[in-house]
Amino acid sequence: MEAGIALTGSEVKSLREGRLQLKDSYARVEQGELYLLKAHISPYKAGGYANHEPERPRKLLVHRRELKRLIGKTEQKGLTLIPLQFYFLGPYVKVELGLARGKKVHDKRATLRERDLAREAHAAIKERL
Repeated sequence: MEAGIALTGSEVKSLREGRLQLKDSYARVEQGELYLLKAHISPYKAGGYANHEPERPRKLLVHRRELKRLIGKTEQKGLTLIPLQFYFLGPYVKVELGLARGKKVHDKRATLRERDLAREAHAAIKERL
């Protein structure tokens, strides 16, 4: 789904430069409003004293009907809202949100095992060379 986002001027300028990192960011409903948490927008280089805090919570703008639907899905099914991408629609910044399910414990173990095996194989190849 698509949502608007409440930003300051320096944040918009920094986004136009492409200085955004969405790793580990997610959206959560707090006090009846939707917020984007842990999204890192780097400070604007020419911002001076009026610059923003890089990882502050940002309010997402959605219709009340959509918000109620999202509250139901995140509470009932254990899904998490994650930002997929930011984009400009005319003068406005929009966020594309998706519902995601977290990994189970056994999936995490399998991923760690695969990562360790790949690291060992890479080290063995490097040692031979």
